[in-house]
Amino acid sequence: MASPALDSKLPPFALLDEPLLSFSPSSPEQVDVHPLRGLVNFGPFSKGSFGAYTPSVRIATVGPESAFRRRGELMASLRNSYRPSDRAEYVPPYPGFEPLFRVKLEAASRDAHIKWPDSLSELPGDGNPNAKLFRAMDAALRRLDNVRNDFDVVLVHFPDSWASATRAKLFDAHDALKALGAKYNIPTQVLNDRAFSFNHTASLAWRLAIALYVKAAGTPWKLAPLKGVPADTAYIGLAYALRGDKRDAHYVTCCSQVFDMDGGGMQFVAFEARDPVADVAEARRNPFLSRDDMRAVLARSLELYQCRNGGDLPKRLVIHKTTAFKPGEIEGAFDALAGVPEIECVEVGAASCWRGIWLIETGLPKPPTKPSGFPVPRGTVVVRSGNSALVWVAGNAPQVSSKGDYYQGKKSIPKPLQLIRHAGSGPLELTAHEALALTKMDWNNDALYDPVPVSIRYSQRLARTIANVPDLPGNVYPYRLFM
Repeated sequence: MASPALDSKLPPFALLDEPLLSFSPSSPEQVDVHPLRGLVNFGPFSKGSFGAYTPSVRIATVGPESAFRRRGELMASLRNSYRPSDRAEYVPPYPGFEPLFRVKLEAASRDAHIKWPDSLSELPGDGNPNAKLFRAMDAALRRLDNVRNDFDVVLVHFPDSWASATRAKLFDAHDALKALGAKYNIPTQVLNDRAFSFNHTASLAWRLAIALYVKAAGTPWKLAPLKGVPADTAYIGLAYALRGDKRDAHYVTCCSQVFDMDGGGMQFVAFEARDPVADVAEARRNPFLSRDDMRAVLARSLELYQCRNGGDLPKRLVIHKTTAFKPGEIEGAFDALAGVPEIECVEVGAASCWRGIWLIETGLPKPPTKPSGFPVPRGTVVVRSGNSALVWVAGNAPQVSSKGDYYQGKKSIPKPLQLIRHAGSGPLELTAHEALALTKMDWNNDALYDPVPVSIRYSQRLARTIANVPDLPGNVYPYRLFM
């Protein structure tokens, strides 16, 4: 008979290797676990092809006239080098845009700079400030569309004094701008006043430079092959948004394009569900699609993958979403993916109640261990059952630090992601390692990782945007338009 102590004992944990990032499509030696260090040492993944596409990244600007010069000075400052003044153990010196990305950063031609009045009340047209600002953004992008060959990215400045117009109960200027950018196929970078006074110039330069390079269609890094991941594996991220009032509520779902094994494939499907929502309260608690809607959205996503891969199907497909898969959703997935040999449906939960403390030896008989000054290592995995595992994507990552230990954010005890596999088979450690790797593929910041895999983060961001902008057509879009 087992003792009570053994009955309550947790399964043993495993430590996953920190996933490598690749900075070259042809040289397997150009890899690093650190995204910024890899950029400094090897340059971006697309360095061999980007220069042929455009020899420079040209920035157009939109914003109040009084800040026109400040916007230009900020962009020009990205050409300079800076030493880090925060997170010095993680952030390397910023070398300047051209040494980093191997292309120049330049101001666009004169016609690609639009100056708004300094006061919201001076914007043309009638209506409330939200409506006037939306029309001003639409007019600016329509005008820039006429000189589209003269620029690559548009910097749009919303001053703090316009806060009453940039966000309201039924209006978000950021989301509206991104939707307009999708309409005109123009990538935008939103700027607020904080950028002009932010003290940590190296960190600001890193973040802005990476974002501008990606929005100009550059690729800073991709994932290096993960040991044990079968060839021709791909990933899909699903997120649902409910829009409409309670009397006529329906879903719009955003599906990130099938991500390749290397994290590439930055397009997504904007899909509006056809079947009505029967129980709005249940839908808000646990969003799900009907079998027919799941079949339709995954069929479109698979078509995108085939277009990108010469008509070939993936050999294995992993679907991520943040809520449980209903039986109808699983059936719809298998309907749409009948030609894919292996399918996994994985629930990725970020609201786990679990916590973990890393114990280190004291060298004394009593107590033999004590809590470390840093959290559990990033990549710690505890398999709870045959279909459930915990993985700490936030945690200590000494491999990226110049001083030893490194905990991103440096606050609170990190909680793990809870992975629940509703369909599929194979080692859960592999499923966890894939989720861990995909946390490193958010190109919209300079951090080591995002709290959730990019398959989840991108689809959530896009679903929110689409829900806030009801007239956005259900087309296929490159993700860089929504960053």
